Amino acid sequence: MAAARAPHGSNQPPKIIVKKIYVEGHGGHHGGAWKVAYADFVTAMMAFFLLLWLLGATTEKQRKALADYFAPTLVELRQNSAGSNGLFGGDAINAKDNYPGKASQTGTRSLTVPVGGVGGKDVGTGEKGTLKDQRALTEQDQKNFNDTARAIQNKMRARPQLAKLAKHIRFVATRDGMRIDLLDDANYSMFDLGTTALVTDASALIGTIAESIAGMENPIMIRGHTDSLGYGDPRNMNNWMLSSGRAEATRRRLSGGGVPELRFERIEGVADREPLIVETPTDPRNRRVSITLLYRRIMDQGKGERFGRSIRQPTLAAR
Repeated sequence: MAAARAPHGSNQPPKIIVKKIYVEGHGGHHGGAWKVAYADFVTAMMAFFLLLWLLGATTEKQRKALADYFAPTLVELRQNSAGSNGLFGGDAINAKDNYPGKASQTGTRSLTVPVGGVGGKDVGTGEKGTLKDQRALTEQDQKNFNDTARAIQNKMRARPQLAKLAKHIRFVATRDGMRIDLLDDANYSMFDLGTTALVTDASALIGTIAESIAGMENPIMIRGHTDSLGYGDPRNMNNWMLSSGRAEATRRRLSGGGVPELRFERIEGVADREPLIVETPTDPRNRRVSITLLYRRIMDQGKGERFGRSIRQPTLAAR
């Protein structure tokens, strides 16, 4: 504080000048920026330890799923790649995750083809082309098959000539339809030995089957089987010729019993390649003829009109 000298010739009091000096301290903190950096470091460490825990507590498949979740661009790239809209989404049929065809495949995306899953460009779009219609048609066929099996068994019981053949016929539900097996054994054969000639009882049995299935619409497949016993000269006769000849003889008998020709879809002989008694290929029970009533398909409805045949409703459907 200093006192200024008063102006000359004036009685005014001198002015007082006050000078304040602020000294800024340098020993305090520099703000909260360090706290943000420390919080980022702790968060990073927590994420690091979480990653270590996940690596030790998950399987390879789970880790792949986690990686895909955090890398959606990879999924989008695969979805938009060539072939990604195909049956396997751009993968090959032998890819690791597809249906297991070898030991290295996991089969996580296994395919299950349903009964009647025939596909086609018009599936689900035609007049009767919906999956619901196909499912209803298949269920109706299954009911008709059961009714047909009961009808054949009842007719056999009512005829003494056929009742003794009860153990030589069996009805088997398959993926393709209902298979009717006509079986031989050590004491009985449906055909004369080594020939395609039906014995009297077997011919009557196949005639009874024809009566029961003649009014149905289902396509028919017939397959002949033999045992593994061979022939002296296979150039004159062999099991391939015998099995296919017996299948054809069965078709002729069914046709003579009233089954329309257009119903027969496949006639084949497989010799001894599909034995019923696998451990004993020479077992006489391997000699058999299989008549399969196939499931109808929506896409085949109306085929009869195209070939000049009117389609009849199944006679057993209303039972």
